[in-house]
Amino acid sequence: MSAEHRFSRLDLLVGKEGLARLGSASVAVFGVGGVGSYAVEALARGGVGRLTLVDFDDICLTNVNRQLHALEGTIGRAKVQVMAERCRAINPKLQVEPIKAFYAADNAAELLDRGYDYVLDCIDHITAKLHLLQSCTERGLPVISSMGAANKLDPTQVKVADLAHTRTCRLARIIRKELRRRGIPGGIRVVYSTEEFRPLSPAAAVCADNCICPNQQDQAWRCTDRRVILGSSSVIPPLFGLTMAGEVLRALLGEAG
Repeated sequence: MSAEHRFSRLDLLVGKEGLARLGSASVAVFGVGGVGSYAVEALARGGVGRLTLVDFDDICLTNVNRQLHALEGTIGRAKVQVMAERCRAINPKLQVEPIKAFYAADNAAELLDRGYDYVLDCIDHITAKLHLLQSCTERGLPVISSMGAANKLDPTQVKVADLAHTRTCRLARIIRKELRRRGIPGGIRVVYSTEEFRPLSPAAAVCADNCICPNQQDQAWRCTDRRVILGSSSVIPPLFGLTMAGEVLRALLGEAG
């Protein structure tokens, strides 16, 4: 009875066959930060039966303004582990595998050869992002990618398009150019914003000057290694993640996406 009611409202929307399709689907989310954490929860609440979560990072106090798992009591814990616990609390029957790892060329095969029906790229490291998108394309894995959600405030300018047709977004321009060099001119669905990049505040970037992340010596990519710390809102990264999840759910149901 509990399982029946857990997704009864979704049943009204997609029917028993739709629920079965979602329940048999396997989806991977790479990057479980401001974008990825909201995508993960939407997929879990959307009835997806199996989730693989990949992220190397621990929750930092500076994540609180935009990341779903960042709460008093979770600071310093692995993002993938906290999100896995949330997913199991949402749906105890959900198969969720948290993998604390930094996606890179040397572990790509191990992480991607798991029979996914869809991959969500929520990575903000450009080298890793490019490799993941190229690898998914070469493997024929359906993938949707998040472009630049930082330094944006206007939710009405969030769009979904083929990477080849994006405009304004600085990150999309870089990714588009680099993928063309790799022989991939388009065919990758992305979520992006047409809002102009807002100038950074002149205030000092605390993370760049003095990293406050727990266990920073264990981080694959510390805040102090970053050249620029970008601003972020409580609205745009989550909206990117929810939009990505929505596109994936529609695709799994055989609709557009």
